Amino acid sequence: MKKLLDLDNWNRKEHFHFFKQMDEPFFGVTVTIECTKAYENSKELGTSFFVYYLHKTLVAVNAIESFRYRISENQIFVYDQIDGSATIGRADGTFGFSLIEYHPDFKIFEAGALTEIQRIQNTSGLFTRTFETDDLIHFSAIPWLNFTSLSHARSNTFPDSCPKISFGKMTVSEDGKKSMPMSVHVHHGLMDGFHLGQFVDYFQDLMNR
Repeated sequence: MKKLLDLDNWNRKEHFHFFKQMDEPFFGVTVTIECTKAYENSKELGTSFFVYYLHKTLVAVNAIESFRYRISENQIFVYDQIDGSATIGRADGTFGFSLIEYHPDFKIFEAGALTEIQRIQNTSGLFTRTFETDDLIHFSAIPWLNFTSLSHARSNTFPDSCPKISFGKMTVSEDGKKSMPMSVHVHHGLMDGFHLGQFVDYFQDLMNR
C-alpha cells in the first residue's frame, strides 16, 4: 500500500523541485560499519551473515520514512513497506536480480530469502522475474573488495528514486573487531544528509544488538 505525500505542505517542497531537475539527483556516502556482534549473532542463529545483515538493512529502511518515499510523475508516494532487490551470485560468476520480501520476524524473512536465493541460483540471466512496482531498495554485496567509495551504473533518462545500498568485504582488526564498508546512494529530492545519518546510526545500532 502507498499514499500520496502532501507536497504543498511538505517542508522540503523546494528541495524536491530543485534536486529532481538535475541530471544526477542521487548522492551517496561510504561508511564503515562495525559488525562483530552481528556476525556472532548470525553464527549463533546458524544463518547466513548476508541474509542477517540484509534483514537489518530492511528493518532500518522501513523505520526511516524518507527511505519509503518514491517519485512517480512528479509526485511523491509513501509506501507502507519496502522490500529488497538484491543481486544474487551464481557459481558461474553471473548474478540475477532478486525480490526478497521484508518481514519484521527474522525467521519468516529468512525462509523467504533462502527460497528466492535458491531460485536465482538455479536460473540464468539477469532478469528472472518482473518488477511491477518500485517499493524496494537495490541491494548488493561485493565481498571481494574493502572499498572506500562506490559508484553505480545509472541511466539518467530512466526514472528511478530507489535507494541503492551496497556492502563490501568484512575485515578483522588486530584486536579482533570485525567491520565492513557500506555505501548508500539516495535521491536528493527525497532526503538530505540528515536523513541519511539517521539511517546509518539506526542500522549500526541494530547491528550492535
